[in-house]
Amino acid sequence: MNYPKYFDSIETIKLHDKLSKFLGATEDGIVEFSYFDSVKSAGHSCPTVAGAYLTTLKGLKALYGEEMPQRGEIEVSFKDDSKDGVVGVISMVITHITGATETMGFKGIAGKFARNGLMSFNNDIPSTIMFQRLDTQKSVYVRYDPSMIPVDPMQTMLMKKCISGSATSEEETTFGKLWQKRVENIFAHAEDVISIQS
Repeated sequence: MNYPKYFDSIETIKLHDKLSKFLGATEDGIVEFSYFDSVKSAGHSCPTVAGAYLTTLKGLKALYGEEMPQRGEIEVSFKDDSKDGVVGVISMVITHITGATETMGFKGIAGKFARNGLMSFNNDIPSTIMFQRLDTQKSVYVRYDPSMIPVDPMQTMLMKKCISGSATSEEETTFGKLWQKRVENIFAHAEDVISIQS
């Protein structure tokens, strides 16, 4: 499978999943997600998917420190509605990694391992997303803003041609490369596009 090579340089997210261990899916319960995993799940790589991945990566680091995050034991709260803008896309990436869902997720076994009810929207919080541990109730607030990463003017022009169907195959390829270059730049400036407060 061919894909942009910068995907391989992006830090992966490791979590411990008690359900995975309990049902024998993994011997030690350790699961690992890459950015490419999120890309495959979302069907594309864009600033929104990159931001959702970075939000989760940085948010879990701030929430757990040196400890390994516990998949299925993390509550995720959004300030906005799931139907607003790209909130739905972001939530799906976060669900993929943390297991947290609003109502459609796994309901558990004998009162354990439930993932439904761990994600909510329209919350009165001071940032766009909150991650909270169920064991300690510690929470962190995360905000993602990629506006400082400029868009190549040629990308905008080529996007219009691609959408209208007037682009050549070479122009379509160039557009894709320029699009991914901006996403790569977002990862290169991760410390600048993500802000966290406790």
